[in-house]
Amino acid sequence: MTYKASLGNVAKVITIGITVLIAAIIIGQYSIIKDSSGIATPIYTTVGLLIFYFLAFAFRPIKYSLTNDTLIVHRLFSDVKIERSKIKSVQLLDKEKLSWSVRVFGVGGFFGYFGKFANAKLGTMTWYATRKDKIVLVEMLNNKKIILTPDDAEKFVANCNA
Repeated sequence: MTYKASLGNVAKVITIGITVLIAAIIIGQYSIIKDSSGIATPIYTTVGLLIFYFLAFAFRPIKYSLTNDTLIVHRLFSDVKIERSKIKSVQLLDKEKLSWSVRVFGVGGFFGYFGKFANAKLGTMTWYATRKDKIVLVEMLNNKKIILTPDDAEKFVANCNA
């Protein structure tokens, strides 16, 4: 089964805001430096910003799939495959449990929330999320915690536990 992973409203606003900011920086620097001879600086800045944008776009969660043996987080590059035999539990999580989560290494709203996060209640977690509601906690046998946010979270959890 396949489950959509739509961006939440906050992630949409952050994504649009950062997109506009990057476009303004790229366009603005060329209009400011247009008359000077130092063209290398805008090229480096443009390439750096475009690489940042492309990497965030490429590693965002697109959708989730369940097969008999595997839970798959689909991304443009390198899908994440989790063996279902290594999953201890899958449960819906109240968004209050994720309050005060800190991003350790990852993306916090730009095309979603993905990477390493931590908080006092749950410890360290790996997020492949697109919103801050409809949260599913996947606990592995090795005590690793994974956060997913399928659009139909209840059906996702029911199918995982079936």
